[in-house]
Amino acid sequence: MSGLLGVAVLGAGHMGADHIRRLDRLVSGARVAAVADPDAERAREAVAGIDGVVVHTEAEAALDAPGVEAVLIASPGEAHEEALLAAFARGLPVLCEKPMVPDSAGALRVVEAEARLGRRLAQIGFMRRYDPEYRRLKSLLDDGRLGRPLMLHCVHRNVSSPPHFTSAMLVNSSVSHEIDAARWLLGQELTAVTVLRPRPSSGAPEGLLDPQFVLFETERGALVDVEVFVNCGFGYEVRCEAVCEAGSARIGEAHTMVVTAAGGAREEVPQDYLVRFADAYDREVQEWVDATRQGRVTGASAWDGYAASVVAEAGVRALETGARTLVEPAPRPALHIPS
Repeated sequence: MSGLLGVAVLGAGHMGADHIRRLDRLVSGARVAAVADPDAERAREAVAGIDGVVVHTEAEAALDAPGVEAVLIASPGEAHEEALLAAFARGLPVLCEKPMVPDSAGALRVVEAEARLGRRLAQIGFMRRYDPEYRRLKSLLDDGRLGRPLMLHCVHRNVSSPPHFTSAMLVNSSVSHEIDAARWLLGQELTAVTVLRPRPSSGAPEGLLDPQFVLFETERGALVDVEVFVNCGFGYEVRCEAVCEAGSARIGEAHTMVVTAAGGAREEVPQDYLVRFADAYDREVQEWVDATRQGRVTGASAWDGYAASVVAEAGVRALETGARTLVEPAPRPALHIPS
């Protein structure tokens, strides 16, 4: 492919606007060709100062805009299935933010639609796979120096939750990142989930079960626990420790800046995910652009997106019932090779 990759960005909210900025200022080999958002004024604000961008209120209009060769989906999760299927119908490569599709039935429809094409088009935006610390941990686990993984201990904390956040979203939105990271780090499927609910924090909004303690079992006998606390009040923290038969490895504790002044020292704590994982997002989008320009698709697949949805749904059932809940995915569709 010669020239810049023309990208249509669907969604101009917090995440979409950040990707628009990234594509315009940081990523090489691409340009923002079109943006779609139901709020046209918000979309125009997101592309202010960027030449040659057309703004639409409908996603399909942006996909059909001149010069569009690929799609970055950053709209709300409930709009993803329709956008993915529309991109597939046009043969457009897609980077889709998580969740790929919030419900597993819709996610499976996306997997099946892609399988019928006979080739991959979708990459799902689990950006922790691009974080340097997570990549080092993955490499360490893969080379076997620490022996068989026994447990992953994970922490996921946010300063505060948005007004619409529900107790279920602690699992199917926040912990979805740990679901994918655990599958990727361990190379194992998650087979069962239990959710424990301590007394809610006084900082949690009325009715929100926050924090939660989520325990996953894997197909080869490892355990993964996640403390998720979305109204901790002090910062955005993500940590992971792998405990193996011959040692352990921990990441996420040193990703900060220490400021020394006036006879004292203090550590800066990131306040949201766009700060903590800025490098990971940059690397993810750059690698997606590079692969797309070469006619390849890498990164988390549509099946990975489906798997995360299935596990998250089991987690929500476990939260609601208080019982250990099995994860029961559908059979993986075979790739259809056109004759």
